[in-house]
Amino acid sequence: MLDDYLTIRKNGEHEIVIQKSRFICTVIRAETEQEAQDFIAKVKKKNWDATHNCSAYLIGERSEFQKANDDGEPSGTAGVPMLEVLKKRNLKNVAVTVTRYFGGTKLGAGGLVRAYGGAVSEALNSIGIVERKLATLISFTISYSQLGKFENLLSQKGYEIAEKEFTDEVTLSVFVDQADIENFTLWMTEVSNGQVTCQLGEKKYHEKDVS
Repeated sequence: MLDDYLTIRKNGEHEIVIQKSRFICTVIRAETEQEAQDFIAKVKKKNWDATHNCSAYLIGERSEFQKANDDGEPSGTAGVPMLEVLKKRNLKNVAVTVTRYFGGTKLGAGGLVRAYGGAVSEALNSIGIVERKLATLISFTISYSQLGKFENLLSQKGYEIAEKEFTDEVTLSVFVDQADIENFTLWMTEVSNGQVTCQLGEKKYHEKDVS
């Protein structure tokens, strides 16, 4: 698992119009190549009446799975520019389609490159980018009366609560970066006067907006 990487905030869709042609960009997170291919097939089925359904994806820890498809546009004018936008943004595990409904005006090779690349770029700006960072979940149990205090302490230090479990007491699970585990546990001992015991759990990604 990568320590951190950039990807889209959420799945989404964004449309631009150039010379009366509609360019509808749809973007999703895709963890596998099969997931990306299924998504592309679904878009093509949905937009069966479109002039073109061009696509690109970039998947894997080393971006080992990547593909661009022009779907009938002149070679290199659609899928590749779309893929290049994903690469320039340093994104991983993202699949994208741009559906074009022709508006009657030919754009030329340069115009197509700008249109397809621009459609993806604008969609990413609209949807947003996040950094996914691998952290360790550290849990500890407190009383209900202490919940507000510890929520405030964690917030002040910039720690994100991943889960809250309510039983007779409250168990909080917190995202803690690997390099910060020792400092976190010492800090928790200090602020709780030794009353809290930290338990290390699984590693899990947490996300932070970067755009």
